[in-house]
Amino acid sequence: MRKTLSVVAAILENENKEILCALRSPKMSIPNHWEFPGGKIQDGETPAEAIEREIREELKCSIEANEIFLTSHHDYDTFSIDLTAIRCKLVEGFPTAQEHSKLIWLKRENLDSLKWAPADVATVEQLIKEQL
Repeated sequence: MRKTLSVVAAILENENKEILCALRSPKMSIPNHWEFPGGKIQDGETPAEAIEREIREELKCSIEANEIFLTSHHDYDTFSIDLTAIRCKLVEGFPTAQEHSKLIWLKRENLDSLKWAPADVATVEQLIKEQL
């Protein structure tokens, strides 16, 4: 039986309506694919608490979780992901890559130009639809 991981992802939008995208490093699983930054929900954490903690750890800035944007499920070969994408607001600091190879801000209509981790594709598609 495959393991299912519960993870959160931040939808962070700047004042120019660009969304933060993070490139997974060659050392990470699913290397060199783009994702929305975030990580695993720990025991006893709400999704909002998890995303605020993960962004503090991964990007060295503070955010505020606002609302759930989308929940989705993706089956990889050896594990599954239950992903909760959360709209967030940058509260303090500026996102700085710690574990990722690169961070970029991208307009919604350009999100599909990147090679996304499969679990993030549903969120990308929904963000692009929202634009229309």
